[in-house]
Amino acid sequence: MKYKRIHLKLSGEALRQNENPIDASALAKVACQIKAISSLGVEVGIVVGGGNFWRARSAGDIERNRADHMGMLATAINGIALCDALLKADVDAKVLSAVEMQRFCDTYSARDAMNALDNKTVVIFTCGSGSPFFTTDTAAALRACEIDADALFLAKNVDALYDKNPDTCCDAKKLTNPSYDEVIALNLGGVDLTAITMCKEQCIPIVVFPLAGEHSILDAVNGKNIGTTIDS
Repeated sequence: MKYKRIHLKLSGEALRQNENPIDASALAKVACQIKAISSLGVEVGIVVGGGNFWRARSAGDIERNRADHMGMLATAINGIALCDALLKADVDAKVLSAVEMQRFCDTYSARDAMNALDNKTVVIFTCGSGSPFFTTDTAAALRACEIDADALFLAKNVDALYDKNPDTCCDAKKLTNPSYDEVIALNLGGVDLTAITMCKEQCIPIVVFPLAGEHSILDAVNGKNIGTTIDS
């Protein structure tokens, strides 16, 4: 296996199906793929977004701090649900929250996260970075750095990164293996630039791959040629 330890950022949309913000069958499919990855000996950390419940950019007149706090709570709901699905699939898993909520899960510390990963426990990080104004992509990059991940995997609703918006530009070209600096210079909207800068500083490759597909997560971790890999 190419990687010993990975960090995976999942959109909250991965847990949605039809009108259900959290769907049991969608949860089971994600858990099944994570189980397969873990069974290969790969240590797995996960950040889950909250977009199936709430997106701060759609908050209207709600003050930004509060809107982001609401988004953090949405990620906690998703994290607890994903942990439940993994435990039911016989995968040892735990939730660590950047915001204290002891009734529901343990509070994040890098030491606890590293110890759990060393013991082959899947760790689900919730509530983003614990601070407003940071995306879950940036929170995922931060946690990837803190747990010394070999790579950061970003599951997206697009099949890869492009040099232009493929929805509006017919000449958009797929970026297969751009450097960090190339992506930063293009100022692409597909990945948070703060996340890219953090991974660049720690030499952590970023793999952007399509969320759709029954085995998309497993295929990406296995190194199949899908999506975009950003590295030096």
